[in-house]
Amino acid sequence: MTRRLALALCAALATPAGAQSPVTTQRLTCADAMALVKGKGSLWISPGGGVAERFVRDRSQCGLTEIAELRFVPTRDNPECPIGYRCREPEFGDWDW
Repeated sequence: MTRRLALALCAALATPAGAQSPVTTQRLTCADAMALVKGKGSLWISPGGGVAERFVRDRSQCGLTEIAELRFVPTRDNPECPIGYRCREPEFGDWDW
């Protein structure tokens, strides 16, 4: 099972049946979207109405082996809002030798 699939499965199992669907960033202002991520620490957001992604406030919300990558998403007032970070496993090119 891939790590991404495992994370999605864990999130689905941990979410109550009546929970709301992920937030769509195009309905929020950039400031509101950034405040939402900062306040929650970690949440699932659908950037631009696409597939939901997990966004985090900072590196402390990532796994031990993951890095935090700054993400820009479209919001109501900014086509490239720096909403927060995405946790991901580093690739070979991420390391400076």
